[in-house]
Amino acid sequence: MFYAPTGRDHALLPHNPLKAIVAPRPIGWISSLSPAGVANLAPYSFFNLVSESPDIVMFSSSGVKDTVRNILDTGEFVCNLATHPLLAQVNLTSAVLPREESEFDLAGLARAPSHLVKPPRVAASPCALECVLVEARELVGRSGAATGHWLVFGEIVGIHIDEAFVEDGILRIEKLNSLARCGYFDYAAVEEVHTLPRPGGQSFTSA
Repeated sequence: MFYAPTGRDHALLPHNPLKAIVAPRPIGWISSLSPAGVANLAPYSFFNLVSESPDIVMFSSSGVKDTVRNILDTGEFVCNLATHPLLAQVNLTSAVLPREESEFDLAGLARAPSHLVKPPRVAASPCALECVLVEARELVGRSGAATGHWLVFGEIVGIHIDEAFVEDGILRIEKLNSLARCGYFDYAAVEEVHTLPRPGGQSFTSA
């Protein structure tokens, strides 16, 4: 079959399959802090690491939600690693709450202090990236019209890792059980990895 996304003419598919095609996607579990000191926590499946040296992460939000509003106001946020044992809490924090209420409390999640930024981390998450805002902008389509989707870039200034998941200097991804979004209401967890060195004996970046 073939269809044009703008036409929404995928008659045999009652739900748009695009997010199932571009999958699995890492989940940015973003914590931020409002100017009033309310800790916000929300998952974003349009998320990824997009650069190193400097280390920059990106996530996209449909509309200026509390997360984006807080980051624009304070210039800081934290990316907490979403893992399979925390799936229920990750899902809970996608709920829409009044700005004066915290998703940490809704999901029963303990906060942990960050070192270089003010927003707290998810204490139960084995890894977290402290970030400072680099750029935020509203996306436009090919016509040049605003889409209502916001793109946020942050530079990583601090990294937290639970050493229980480090073996021989390697962070064991399969033991972290990292969570990924797969479209619809589907998720996947990394439980197995396959190591395949690049041609020419290249090693992974250590700096």
